[in-house]
Amino acid sequence: MKIKAIEAIPYSIPYLHPLHFASGSVHEADHVLIRLRTDDGVVGTADTPPRPYTYGETQKSIVAVVEDVFAPQLIGVDIFDREKVQAILYRTVHNQTAKGAVDIALWDVIGKTLGQPVTKLLGGYSDSLRVSHMLGFKPAQELLALALEFRETYGINTFKLKTGRRPLHLDIEAARVLREGLGEDAELYMDANRGWSANEAAEVLRRTVDLGLQFLEEPDDAREVLGRRRLVENSPIPIAADESAANLGEAAREILTGGANLLAVKTARSGFTEAAKIVGMAEGMGIDVYIGNQIDTQVGTAASVTFGAAFAHTAKRAAELSNYLDMADDLLAKPLVITGGRIHVPEGPGVGTAVDEEKLSLYRTDR
Repeated sequence: MKIKAIEAIPYSIPYLHPLHFASGSVHEADHVLIRLRTDDGVVGTADTPPRPYTYGETQKSIVAVVEDVFAPQLIGVDIFDREKVQAILYRTVHNQTAKGAVDIALWDVIGKTLGQPVTKLLGGYSDSLRVSHMLGFKPAQELLALALEFRETYGINTFKLKTGRRPLHLDIEAARVLREGLGEDAELYMDANRGWSANEAAEVLRRTVDLGLQFLEEPDDAREVLGRRRLVENSPIPIAADESAANLGEAAREILTGGANLLAVKTARSGFTEAAKIVGMAEGMGIDVYIGNQIDTQVGTAASVTFGAAFAHTAKRAAELSNYLDMADDLLAKPLVITGGRIHVPEGPGVGTAVDEEKLSLYRTDR
């Protein structure tokens, strides 16, 4: 069974509320739906989120690289030759999320062809993941009210606080209000999206040391090499690499050179094949990982759940799986449900990323 065609469909769905963070903001999901078709008529689906301020990709660039560069080289390749597909994709530099989506669509085709859920093909460790919800820039009391609402409605008790603001007391106050309002049992961690310097991050850590925070993600730009390594060495909590570890090589570099001691794994940028290599490397080195969120749609979230539940190492920590709740609508044919603070893996063969065709026709922007 061989790849016959790959299609990249741009679409746009508004957010109910804009999401603001240190490296940018989003007002609508201007994403690209990737469809990979085989010569036997099987269709694999994946979603890719352009993040120009993180990876340099735009909606137009993703469509162009998938249809003009990747597709001509991949047509005719056997769907089970996954390493050959990887080698072809990585002839082109950068374009992380475009490559990741093609890989996920390929896995979706493989699962459907074999009649198996992809989560079982990957490892089959669990059928669900605990959910962590991301809280964007808002006044501290509004953040607490939102967190309490999500706890009451969905059973979520792990929260990622977006930080990186100046003056520093804005984020310090937010963390303190959340801890006091949610209690000691809530799991809290911060993500500065490279918004601070290493010295500023060290000051925040000093002033929040009593709050029981789990870790701090991307406190500063990883290119601030000496400051970052000094921060990791002296931090009372783990420092996580996210944007600075977008692929296997970067993840290895950050861990081995002391730039981080925790890793975010995002299937939106690494697909399943490279993400599995990152997880294996981390587990072998005794480094914890967690499933991150690229402000994913339900289609993207279904892929994250499929992958994260497949491995014991990724299932340890709560995964960032709920940002689709901030969207006005979605394409996924069978909506995801969060109950008791968990999301279950979609049932049936493949990844579980089948879309509602009427909604796709409504939101696509290429017609």
